[in-house]
Amino acid sequence: MLQGLPATLDTLMGWTWDDAAPFYAALAERPLDETNVVEWLNDWAALGARIGEVYSRLYVGLTVNTADAEVKARFERYIEGVLPPARVADQQLKEKLIASGIQPERYEIALRNMVAQAALFREANVPLFTDEDRLRTEYDDVAGAQTVQWSGAERTVAQMKPVQFEADRATREKAWRLVAERQLADREAFNGLWQRFLPLRRQIAANAELADYREYQWREKLRFDYSIEDALRFQEAIKQTVVPAARRIYERRRQQLGVETLRPWDLQVDVANRPPLKPFANADTLINTTGHIFHNVDAALGGDFEVMVGEGLLDLDNRKNKAPGGYCTSFDFSERPFIFMNAVGIHDDVQTLLHEGGHAFHAFAVYTLPPFLQSQPPTEFCEVASMGMELLAMPYLASSKGGFYSEADAARASIEHLEGLILFWPYMAVVDAFQHWAYTHADDAMNPANCDAAWGKLWDEYMGGIDYSGLDDVKVTGWHRKLHIFQVPFYYIEYGIAQLGAVQVWGNALKDQAQAVAAYRRALALGGTAGLPALFAAAGAKLAMDSETLGAAVALAESQIEQLEAV
Repeated sequence: MLQGLPATLDTLMGWTWDDAAPFYAALAERPLDETNVVEWLNDWAALGARIGEVYSRLYVGLTVNTADAEVKARFERYIEGVLPPARVADQQLKEKLIASGIQPERYEIALRNMVAQAALFREANVPLFTDEDRLRTEYDDVAGAQTVQWSGAERTVAQMKPVQFEADRATREKAWRLVAERQLADREAFNGLWQRFLPLRRQIAANAELADYREYQWREKLRFDYSIEDALRFQEAIKQTVVPAARRIYERRRQQLGVETLRPWDLQVDVANRPPLKPFANADTLINTTGHIFHNVDAALGGDFEVMVGEGLLDLDNRKNKAPGGYCTSFDFSERPFIFMNAVGIHDDVQTLLHEGGHAFHAFAVYTLPPFLQSQPPTEFCEVASMGMELLAMPYLASSKGGFYSEADAARASIEHLEGLILFWPYMAVVDAFQHWAYTHADDAMNPANCDAAWGKLWDEYMGGIDYSGLDDVKVTGWHRKLHIFQVPFYYIEYGIAQLGAVQVWGNALKDQAQAVAAYRRALALGGTAGLPALFAAAGAKLAMDSETLGAAVALAESQIEQLEAV
């Protein structure tokens, strides 16, 4: 065991590289053999958990208040002073283990990943990763500061979302245009960030002797079970199978609203002119009611959520100077997840908390494994955990079952969610295809005007049915508003693959909810001990990216929508 590792969070949060370095040195110097390799791996994982938790807590501090100069300074000191030498030291330990030739049982997947990571590592990239972290915080700063004046008050972009549910079309249009104008005001700022991100990432790939950054990301993301060509085929399958279904949804909406064309401000309002779904008025209600839903899905999962509530591991309200979006991160030393989101009182907030709750339950499940095996479940399956939870929770949205709504409104919310599943795949394809283009045409992509043109072309190809006449600037700059493109490159196809797995889990639940939830939980508990196909299989699904599986998923969603409409 590594003696002297910080045992309290207070001690840990003051760590510098001088504090961490002796522990890396001790691991590097320790003789390694078959009898002690598992203990060595777990000691290494315990050290990594501490390094990672400080980073996660500082990042959380940045996102909950992007204007906190003290936290930003601490974060920058950490990413400059601790993470770079830690990455180098981790590489040395990987090389030590690989050179030993020791392969302990149950660690096959972890060792496969380690070999791939070690082969990709270049010390010259370490300072570039620090530069990337700094640019990510700049993106949050720009997006988090966006506000507008509405009804005599300053509102964030997220706080303007509920206006899109208002029945009056003119009000919706006015609000939509106001937000769009505010976002376009930062056009040059986002373009400037992109022109700094792109050459940085090209250099990272070049340092690793790879053809382009797409190939680098495929290796960095440990995509062993599907290829770049598979991803391109997935885009084509979506175009052939899902886009027609999405067009049917948009056309049905246009007819029900009685409008000549469907405009961007017509996408959220209820087609029957019912008032917007208002599931909660404050974060406490959101937390308490979602807790009841989790308990109904599974008592143990409900208990995990209670732990998060009791320990203050949720930051849900939207406010100025809060970074956009939502996420679940892990505090691995404390063995706790943390959920961040921007709730404004709409149904999407419920879905976001259910989604991030699935990630949190995955974290709790893997914390039951030995420390080194907790790491690196494939991200595509991590999203099955989150998207699967959204669907497994669907039967409990009604207040009669502990949820938010009447039976009719629960059906309405479920219809919106299922339609959203179908509509998501084409949007995912746009985001994914844009990145494939950008990083294989990097010279062209350095010009933001070319990026606008590429995004606009893809949008028209996949997102037909929405009329953007006279709104070209808003349409073609949509890539600015997808934070993954800036902050987590190539991390988006995972959502599309995972959603296909989640729909299969849900299909099983329609036949036997308890059995489907049990399979879901068993799969979560495998952590990083199994590959992607085996994880999908354990959850009762298959890893697939083809038209046949997509078609079956769309048919299931459409049939359930038809049944729910009767309610």
